[in-house]
Amino acid sequence: MGNKIRVAIIDPHPIFRDGVVCTLAGQADIEIVDQGASADDAIRIAADSKPDVLVLDTSVRGGGMNAIETIARECPTVKTLILTMSADQENVCNALKWGARGYLLKGTSGSELVTTVRSLSQGECYVSPNLAASLLMRPSIASVETEKRVDRLSDLTPREEQVLSILKEGHSNKEIGKKLDLSEKTIKHHLTRILQKLQVRNRVEAALLASDRASSIVSS
Repeated sequence: MGNKIRVAIIDPHPIFRDGVVCTLAGQADIEIVDQGASADDAIRIAADSKPDVLVLDTSVRGGGMNAIETIARECPTVKTLILTMSADQENVCNALKWGARGYLLKGTSGSELVTTVRSLSQGECYVSPNLAASLLMRPSIASVETEKRVDRLSDLTPREEQVLSILKEGHSNKEIGKKLDLSEKTIKHHLTRILQKLQVRNRVEAALLASDRASSIVSS
């Protein structure tokens, strides 16, 4: 087996944190490298331990949202996964905008948590399907900069538009590949080009932009 996925857990509640540790540490390909209970702990651990994935509750003392932005800026190789009680759309959008790579609610199953950690470690992004659906149904999330990015959708090739259209439905790279009869590696290449052209950080932002354009077309 190759290198293990190195994970750090930041949560203010010791009992819940212990449960997350047990769930992840029980996987042969995952190693828990550190734990903490505050935003300061998250920033310190990200800098010192450099985990592949840092699981963070945004309710931690010192401001979890601030920690996301600092970690994204100072430790770009660390993928932050939010695991919290808050399903507020604004919190989800802000977490993703400031650099989080995934967002799960604390009612998630252990198997979904494990799968998400593995996905983030491979460079993918993930948001709980129910949260992603509610975000895509929002009437508008457009700012001036977002509107400019929506315009960049016209720069996509027909194939890239196909990939983005299927991505918007919440499918994984493997599922998109099956639908288009393409390899997962080819889909990853297309997604990289899509993110570059749209100037967004992750697949969730790209899907939201595509949804914004669809909404504007329907309403026009």
